[in-house]
Amino acid sequence: MKRIIIHWTAGTGSPNSVDKQHYHYLIDSKGEMHNGDFKPEDNENCTDGKYAAHTGGGNTGSIGVSMCGMYGFTSADNIGKYPLTAKQCERCFKLIAELAKEYNISITPETVMTHYEFGLKNPSTTSAGKIDIVYLPPFPDVAASQMGDFIRSKALWYYKKI
Repeated sequence: MKRIIIHWTAGTGSPNSVDKQHYHYLIDSKGEMHNGDFKPEDNENCTDGKYAAHTGGGNTGSIGVSMCGMYGFTSADNIGKYPLTAKQCERCFKLIAELAKEYNISITPETVMTHYEFGLKNPSTTSAGKIDIVYLPPFPDVAASQMGDFIRSKALWYYKKI
């Protein structure tokens, strides 16, 4: 595996069957982790149709981690009925660190990124224009342009502790 891509489900605070088909790991609003239907290794080869399709144009070699929630989000002023929680975000940051350690993935902008960042870097893919993750309700002062760096810094803090 070569990278980790971070998402939100745009659903409720709990994973559903569709979420489990698309992400390797999901973090619910209570901070509990759920396994998706596919293992990260299933994304080593995405030509067989048996993989977690979480990032258009970037699934091969990518681990998909998603926080459950943000249904109805349109902006910081309208975050919807299922905002991400602090406990959920922290568990996600720790999971990124654990996966980076397990799969020997450096925590850099090229190897750990949000779906939003992937879309910016790959504008000819279907990931272009994705908004996960441009806002984290527990951290309202972090700008969309700084979100990836913020998440990576949190993951690095956890990485140093494991």
